Amino acid sequence: MTLSGIILISQWFFLLYFIGMNLGYVMLNIMSFFTLSRYMQEHGTEEGLSQEYADLQLPISVLSPAYNEEATVAGSIRSLLQLNYPEYEIIVINDGSKDKTLEVLIQEFSLAPFPEAYRVRLKTKPVRTIYQSTVYPNLRVIDKENGGKADALNVGINSARYPLFCCIDADSILQRDSLEKVVQPFLEDPTTVASGGTVRIANGCEVSGGFLVGRGLSSNPLALFQIVEYMRAFLFGRLGWSPLNALLIISGAFGVFHKEKVISVGGYLTNTIGEDMELVVRLHRHLRQQGVPYRITFVPDPICWTEAPEDLKTLKSQRVRWQRGLAESLAKNFDLLFSRKGGAVGWLAFPFMMVFEWLGPIIEVIGYIFMTVAFIFGMISGQAMVAFLVVAMGLGVLLSVSAFLLEEISFHIYPKPKHILILFLVAVAENFGYRQLNSVWRLMGLYHWVRGKKGHWGEMTRKASWQKTG
Repeated sequence: MTLSGIILISQWFFLLYFIGMNLGYVMLNIMSFFTLSRYMQEHGTEEGLSQEYADLQLPISVLSPAYNEEATVAGSIRSLLQLNYPEYEIIVINDGSKDKTLEVLIQEFSLAPFPEAYRVRLKTKPVRTIYQSTVYPNLRVIDKENGGKADALNVGINSARYPLFCCIDADSILQRDSLEKVVQPFLEDPTTVASGGTVRIANGCEVSGGFLVGRGLSSNPLALFQIVEYMRAFLFGRLGWSPLNALLIISGAFGVFHKEKVISVGGYLTNTIGEDMELVVRLHRHLRQQGVPYRITFVPDPICWTEAPEDLKTLKSQRVRWQRGLAESLAKNFDLLFSRKGGAVGWLAFPFMMVFEWLGPIIEVIGYIFMTVAFIFGMISGQAMVAFLVVAMGLGVLLSVSAFLLEEISFHIYPKPKHILILFLVAVAENFGYRQLNSVWRLMGLYHWVRGKKGHWGEMTRKASWQKTG
């Protein structure tokens, strides 16, 4: 084959790949629109749980693993203590923090050692001490040896007293009615084994008494890019797959699980850094293999607010870790792909995730480099380059802006016209540099996974400026 033939085939390959990827996201966009419309008709925008389920809530154990979270952990726990929910307990698992996380918890919540029997149903690192608050009877803190986030969550599951558990990151805060809403799928459908809520960026917001009282925007461009990115990920990536029962990701920052179902599949795996996604994919695989009816679903309106990285180093580290976690999750459950009982998750969601999210960074980065170099050296026409940019970036702009508009029409999170204008401009701008940079970081994550480089529970630089008003 001649050089011109190879270039022509490569040109069409990259063009068709980006068309296929964006068409896939457009389909998810359409699915999300109809799913959200139906959800809003059935549930409305009222706070709290529907009246018909008002007295039927299942008790929940809220698990909050903490590692070096001295700056944010107190505000996060205060928000949990004020949730609108009739019966719940809070279990904070201090995973061998090296900072003053445990000291902050002891001082802020008047903790005292509590002689509780600890039942080991999932094997974990040793537990040092169990504390209980002398002020808040439903708050316990478990101090353990460092073993990573998955190990900390397994300790929390071992100690949980209730049939459902909710995992929430210790740097995050929940809206007051979020627990009521995220548990609703368990009441509507008894086969539900997991339910996830929406995660939003808290940078630029205002917190008082452990609750978010003012919605605002950060002046940091990276935080603004992530606001739009999270809208796209949750409103398309989650809501689009949910009605097909093909949801592969429930964010580790905010999800509710059926405890016994999770224990039956072995709890969180400790040899992966994408433990949240891996658990969801493994639940799909096991339950489908066993032929057990089940639902794993996403609920759009319960909100968990979290702090986003505002510097390139921390953001890069987070994205490298996420991509490696995604690769580990899919690789460990590869036999779900096109399996006989795989259903929509095995025949649609898994292949889509594998082609466009797992291996996607390789093709995307090479595609951008190839098309740019080929155009500079006159190996492809100007029309071909324009077509590529329209497909790769123009459709990206369309998707980002439509996610933003869907968010504004449905929930109207940000109240000021100035906020809406800024986010609209950010939704356009993020497609010119930020998304490409993300692809490079995701490619690095794949490289780390291929090399088998050991992952760890990442340490994020916390500013927690949004919590200083509380």
